[in-house]
Amino acid sequence: MDHPAKWRTPLLEHLYLKLFQFLMLTSPFYFCSGIIQVNKTVKEVAVLSCDYNISTEELMKVRIYWQKDDEMVLAIMSGKEQVWSKYENRTFTDFTKNLSIVILALRLSDNGKYTCIVQKIEKGSYKVKHMTSVMLLVRADFPVPSITDLGNPSRNIKRIMCSTSGGFPKPHLSWLENEEELNAINTTVSQDPETELYTISSELDFNITNNHSFVCLVKYGDLAVSQIFNWQKFEPPPPDNSFLLWVIVVVSGIFVITVIKGICSAYRLAARCRRKRNEEGMDMEKITPINIGSAQASV
Repeated sequence: MDHPAKWRTPLLEHLYLKLFQFLMLTSPFYFCSGIIQVNKTVKEVAVLSCDYNISTEELMKVRIYWQKDDEMVLAIMSGKEQVWSKYENRTFTDFTKNLSIVILALRLSDNGKYTCIVQKIEKGSYKVKHMTSVMLLVRADFPVPSITDLGNPSRNIKRIMCSTSGGFPKPHLSWLENEEELNAINTTVSQDPETELYTISSELDFNITNNHSFVCLVKYGDLAVSQIFNWQKFEPPPPDNSFLLWVIVVVSGIFVITVIKGICSAYRLAARCRRKRNEEGMDMEKITPINIGSAQASV
């Protein structure tokens, strides 16, 4: 994007700061009480609008100052732009978008209130014609929390820990079950002094004899990340009836075999009896009758 070359003439930064603070104090009627809020994440690009249109011809006749809290960001005088060292090579003015400043590769240290002042020459001196502020909130997103098992501190009690790190702003962690907050233990929040990123962890004890579904919720700013932990109580396995079933099958098989053998034995016995009766009947038929009269005469 085209914009005027940076002003390389050395300037006394404290003079700009004093001038800006003087403008802030002496021009209350130009301050807008409704501050626009811009939310961004680390390494993104922020565009902060001065909310003031100006033509190219007017640019040579105005002074534009951008300040973050109590430090200078950039200044434009006679159409030339100077960027302070902290923002150099990553900040410039977009004159086509209401004198917006564009900040590249956002850092957590870029958090703060940015104020824009526009001065115009009037009766031979510069007077404030516009002032507006923008609140820039830079965050670093937390990854989804991880939940680890810390063992059993006592019988029927299990302890778990939820933790996440590498985010900003300062987080708040809570344990929930059925949308009700639980009593956590050993909740700690720490911040790296160099990166300003936060780490948070918290522990929870629960009874393992009941089923549970816990939610570890980490809120930071207007955002949140969460993780779910489900617990199923121990159920004793059903009794192993395979041996009993095997015994029943064996006994039933022996019983069936015995019955079949009994039937077969009875059938064979009945067959032998029938054969024996038939044989006795045939023997009886072979006996010749005795003539009783002849037997008496011989006597």
